Amino acid sequence: MSNLQVTINITKQSLEVSDDGGVLFHTLVSTALNGAGEENGSECTPRGRHIIRAKIGEGCDLNTVFVARRPSDEVFSESLQQQYPERDWILTRILWLSGCESGINRGGNVDTMRRYIYIHGCPDGTEMGVPASHGCIRMTNKDVVTLFELLPVGTDVLICE
Repeated sequence: MSNLQVTINITKQSLEVSDDGGVLFHTLVSTALNGAGEENGSECTPRGRHIIRAKIGEGCDLNTVFVARRPSDEVFSESLQQQYPERDWILTRILWLSGCESGINRGGNVDTMRRYIYIHGCPDGTEMGVPASHGCIRMTNKDVVTLFELLPVGTDVLICE
């Protein structure tokens, strides 16, 4: 059995999935506009060792809008974006992260899961390779579906600079 590992590089704005045989998947992502950081309320992307705690959205259509981790009745469109220009769009799939390092990204004021940090889809046309999120890791909808299908719950995720 192969040992899957996800590495998210904040500096390179990239995500890579590898196993014992090498790289299986590589893509550009968008991490936090505020850079790296673990504190609640910072809107930064947390560093360190994590796992995929939950996968949400299996079978949902591309561009399904999620609110509070549940699919809403909305499908993202330009008109919806114009109607809610300030909304932070969470689309298509969610891979919810949980920190593994007590005091660094787990527990207290630095808990990745309680901060609701996800890997998720975003509107088509959102530029990848540029920090712009509120702390999450944004991916294209196509790429987040590929990642969702590739990774089981419990997969190790390393977020580094």
